[in-house]
Amino acid sequence: MGGLTDTSPKCLVRLGGRPLLEWQMLALRDAGIEHIAIVTGWQAEQLAGRGAETFHNPRWSETNMVMSLAAAAEWLGVEPCVVSYSDVFYPASAVQALIAFAGDITITYDPEWLVQWSRRFADPLADAESFETDAEGRVTDIGRRTDSVAKIKGQYMGLLKFTPPGWARVARLLEGLAPAERDRLDMTGLLQRLIAVGTEVRGVAVKGPWGEVDSVSDLAVYEEDFRRGRIQIGHR
Repeated sequence: MGGLTDTSPKCLVRLGGRPLLEWQMLALRDAGIEHIAIVTGWQAEQLAGRGAETFHNPRWSETNMVMSLAAAAEWLGVEPCVVSYSDVFYPASAVQALIAFAGDITITYDPEWLVQWSRRFADPLADAESFETDAEGRVTDIGRRTDSVAKIKGQYMGLLKFTPPGWARVARLLEGLAPAERDRLDMTGLLQRLIAVGTEVRGVAVKGPWGEVDSVSDLAVYEEDFRRGRIQIGHR
């Protein structure tokens, strides 16, 4: 992200006139979610007072996103929770589809991913990862590098849901890993491990304006979409 994240968390990068975090909170609230918490790490003080509770990962510099998420186990183990990456944006309709879809571990994905990836990358396969589901909507493969667009049935959006039983399965898997493995684990790595041990991960296909902001060039693509009115999220 160049200098945009030198002194503040990525979720505070501005897109369409607002920080990414505000777009996420608008979409979540428009979908009917009232209780929101932010898992903080670096520059945690900049995320205080933003209308949400906070959980803190004190080992943020040593761990990946799964261990940051585990800092919110107090919520995840008690009631169904929607979980969002902090560098994405999406409409309330995607959140509503996720909430309505049955399953203890459920993720959203974009079946029309290639349009967006072709705008972001000269070679979409330089970034895109494998994603496949079976006829029942169960995810069978996620997060691997592949050399074939045909093997990619969608792209995971960084938006998912855990019920308490679903989170319990995650907790059991994490307990069985060596500390160094737990610390390195990212979300698609976790999902693939869950699938490998027979845990059901379900995918719900959603359409609508969404994106992940990984670079300054991504930001330019989405700013143009905002200017042209192609992206409408929440109350502007």
